[in-house]
Amino acid sequence: MDITIHPRSLRGDVTVIPSKSQAHRLLICAAFADGTTILNCPETNRDMDATAGCLNALGANIVKTQTGYTVAPVQKIPEKAELYVHDSGSTLRFMLPVAGALGVDATFLMEGRLPQRPLSPMWEEMERMGCTLTRPTADTIRCTEKLRPGHYRIDGSVSSQYITGLLLALSLLDSPSRLEITGHVESRPYIQMTKDAVSQFGADPECPGTRRFHSPGNLTVEGDWSNGAFFLAANALGSDLNIRGLRQDSSQGDRAAAELLPKLLESIQVIDAGDIPDLVPILSVAAACCHGAEFTNIRRLRLKESDRVASVVAMITALGGKAEADENTLHIFGTGLTGGTVDSVNDHRIAMSAAIAATVCKEPVTILGADCVKKSYPKFFEEYRRLGGDYEQYLR
Repeated sequence: MDITIHPRSLRGDVTVIPSKSQAHRLLICAAFADGTTILNCPETNRDMDATAGCLNALGANIVKTQTGYTVAPVQKIPEKAELYVHDSGSTLRFMLPVAGALGVDATFLMEGRLPQRPLSPMWEEMERMGCTLTRPTADTIRCTEKLRPGHYRIDGSVSSQYITGLLLALSLLDSPSRLEITGHVESRPYIQMTKDAVSQFGADPECPGTRRFHSPGNLTVEGDWSNGAFFLAANALGSDLNIRGLRQDSSQGDRAAAELLPKLLESIQVIDAGDIPDLVPILSVAAACCHGAEFTNIRRLRLKESDRVASVVAMITALGGKAEADENTLHIFGTGLTGGTVDSVNDHRIAMSAAIAATVCKEPVTILGADCVKKSYPKFFEEYRRLGGDYEQYLR
């Protein structure tokens, strides 16, 4: 689906959708708890459903309801399983070590850009600790054998998702284990989110494997700061939205949007993207419409759903702005945006950022492949229109 948006600011009340990052973690903990968990999550998406489907393949019974998920935990672990992770990096990186902890002969089926995204050094550490990992085809991974308890080590400079996957997996082992994180740790708030989820289920995140998961009965997935940032940016650029559902005490790293957006309105900013890679596309839009910004520590952005350094530069340029990048720095110039055609390159955050840019452009904005938003926010454009957005859509 392609859409063409006619410039118009947004106005009205909007409730931020539940956090995809937290939902992944809570689903996994609930699937291995000692009783059924009701997970209140009124807006779901393709990535959440991918994790739920993988857990069902491992023996859980997760049923999607009008208000979220009902999670009946695993009763019998299968000997073999096929896990469809689709293009969800979080699902793959969390579920691969979980399958290893269970000792399942598991085949993971991937789509899109995911087969090209890295798994090292988690891959090597899983093999060192007992698993055998292979690539039968370009878009599949097979995990056999079983992780053993012990002293695990992982470099934290590549992805916090590896740390999350191992923390969840070690919590399922029969004996206590230790996870040592070396090097500079990227996206540290997401590790804290994992520890919070484990704690909510009564386990010890600092000494995994010492206590089993206990169902808390009912849990509510908190609002997602990553997606809330799009509406916060719209407000910063002149829209009038009453944004609800964001916890100010959240451990989500993207809570930084609330602090960074006002600063972008004041002056050129130098922003370390290491802990907030998902915010870079929308902050780049805000920076281009204000005084500009320099984003440092951007290497990991090249490993997202798209090469987000290249796709952000292409988006800003296509909309009439100016952006440049070198190996580890992204420069956004405060030249303003006028409009144009943006290729989403199947990246949901590029599509939504371009839509917010349209609220301040002088000319229409066309977004190619706009339906990629279903990965994290399937109803984004419905909400956009309800808030006053004006667009036409075209099916290819």
